[in-house]
Amino acid sequence: MLLQSEGMLQSYSPKGLGKLDTKFRDSANPPSWTGMDAWIAAVCVNTVEAKRYNLPIPTSWMDLTDPVYKGHLVMPNPNSSGTGFLDVSSWLQIYGKLGGWQFMDNLHENIAWYTHSGSKPCKQAARGETPIGISFAFRGAKSKAAGAPLEIVLPKEGVGWDMEATAIMKGTKKLSAAQKLVDWSITKKANKLYNQGYAVVAYPGIAKPVKYFPAGILEAMIDNDFEFAAVNRKSILGEWQKRYDAKSEAK
Repeated sequence: MLLQSEGMLQSYSPKGLGKLDTKFRDSANPPSWTGMDAWIAAVCVNTVEAKRYNLPIPTSWMDLTDPVYKGHLVMPNPNSSGTGFLDVSSWLQIYGKLGGWQFMDNLHENIAWYTHSGSKPCKQAARGETPIGISFAFRGAKSKAAGAPLEIVLPKEGVGWDMEATAIMKGTKKLSAAQKLVDWSITKKANKLYNQGYAVVAYPGIAKPVKYFPAGILEAMIDNDFEFAAVNRKSILGEWQKRYDAKSEAK
């Protein structure tokens, strides 16, 4: 998205573009990029530990600011985790700039520590090291399938997400080859390959069901403003670091 904002991408409509979920393509015609796959935020709750500490199962992001959760939450540091950044970006979009930072101030009061990995909060919840980890849904489903006592929550306000995408650099000397690659990147065959590592892919009907993956995840994905996230990334990360980094785990 930063490359797009600098005018460095070559627009191109690959063959079969209309078959993609509209979330996974640039809205411009022709588009500057096309999406491949996505990972989606979720809250992993260890039901055994939650019961031990008399913690209710949260249903919203705002629930997590309740003092009952103080010291029982873990989430990724957005400066070292893409998952952490998609959380922060989504909260600023859901609640607005002032409301988003106020939400994170309140959430910070309940955070035990910030990790430097997006999957780690869910892994720690799965092991009982924390009752609740803010992570991503695919990791939660995998941990639950391995036997962890997890409930995977999609907060009702909606969830942040990020995607991998394909684009052509403007000025390439191999434009025909680049277009051929982009054509391939949105095919069923390519999306089946993406599905090996991601539960959500751009081509509808391709993704195989993942055991324990929460229902309704496509509907829960917010209308993500990727340009906002990219253009404001540096200032958002700087502000987050200033406010909350004191609770980050040592690298």
